[in-house]
Amino acid sequence: MVISIVFRGVNRSNNGLSFPTSFLRVVRHMALWSMKKVPDLEAALSRNRRWVVNNQIKNIILACPGQVTPIKFLQKKFKTLDLQGKAQNWLKKYPCCFEVYLKGDEYYCRLSKRMMYLVDEEESVKNMQERVFVERLAKLLMMSTSQRLNVMKINELKRNFGFPDDYMLRIVAKHGDIFRVINHSGRKSSMELELISWDPDLAVSAIEASARRHGSEPCFSCSLPSTWAKSWERFHEFNATPYISPYVDPRGLTEGSKEVEKRTVALVHEILSLTLWKKASILKLAHFRREFSLPEKLNILLLKHPGIFYVSNKYQIYTVLLREGYNGSELIEKDPLVIVKEKFGELMQEGLHEFNRRHYLANLEKKRRIGMHLDRLEKRKEKSDELPEQEQGEGLGSLFDPEERRRFYKVLFDNNGP
Repeated sequence: MVISIVFRGVNRSNNGLSFPTSFLRVVRHMALWSMKKVPDLEAALSRNRRWVVNNQIKNIILACPGQVTPIKFLQKKFKTLDLQGKAQNWLKKYPCCFEVYLKGDEYYCRLSKRMMYLVDEEESVKNMQERVFVERLAKLLMMSTSQRLNVMKINELKRNFGFPDDYMLRIVAKHGDIFRVINHSGRKSSMELELISWDPDLAVSAIEASARRHGSEPCFSCSLPSTWAKSWERFHEFNATPYISPYVDPRGLTEGSKEVEKRTVALVHEILSLTLWKKASILKLAHFRREFSLPEKLNILLLKHPGIFYVSNKYQIYTVLLREGYNGSELIEKDPLVIVKEKFGELMQEGLHEFNRRHYLANLEKKRRIGMHLDRLEKRKEKSDELPEQEQGEGLGSLFDPEERRRFYKVLFDNNGP
């Protein structure tokens, strides 16, 4: 649509087409974000979309008093969830997850019993994985140049890593020998989390751990079709240089060098490896540019390595996904939290299927009733068409009798009549 509008300004000359500067700017910008679509990976992103929205609704309900919320309150939250339409209609699509009921003259919503069972199971898994969360958070801080990260920035990605909402209490406060909270200004936005205990056993990336298991040198893997000859050639050239761990201090590397690029790719790879779904928002990753020494145009770097990363703009959200983490549209290694969340997705799909079935049956019943009504009208019409002419005229008296008609007209037009 944008291109069609800009094309109105294209000038034709003897030398060919002359494009306006605005058009070239748009094309250049789009090229920086474009990548050949992979249906399986796009399907993985679209499958998660409804789950993400309903998971946010679930968290809103759980945070409300008595874990019940008025529909009006959820309606106000719909804009922040990037949803349109009525909240009540959305919730009714998932009867296995949400219960909508009328109390007085207002509608309310709560989680279904099956949904609450999954919430309890998720909490149980989080409790069992506390040590995993501690190590995951420590590894993030170890990759930072100063071993510090802004708490508000961590909050933006906490669900990507599976951290509980109260991770500051459940993880940070309980492990004062590893983490420390710093806030020199007293403002909430300036609160930082610092690593005070470096564990060399944790300073091993996913690539290095895989290389140790296979007894080989650490290197990246490429997940591209063999027909992508040029991309494979560039990948082999990039992979030929020694691997640089993301836990190495980048301040000793020359800015703009191949070594810096190698470490940056390794760092993004490691961050994605730590996430539940092996994916993250590019814009949210870019918020850590200073802490992780990321390039200003992170998207350009990611697009240079299509064999390692997959970049998508599904739902107008620019997302980077780790190719090697997926087999088709399915995750290869699933975190215990992912397994629980997939049960939530299955419950959601079951509810959506039930809603669609009810909707289909209601439409069939509606069509059946309309059909019965039309049949009655058709039968009445056929019955009226079958009536003899004399029978149809009975209601008009005896005007159809010839003798009576002559007498009638004589009276009407004879001035000497009575």
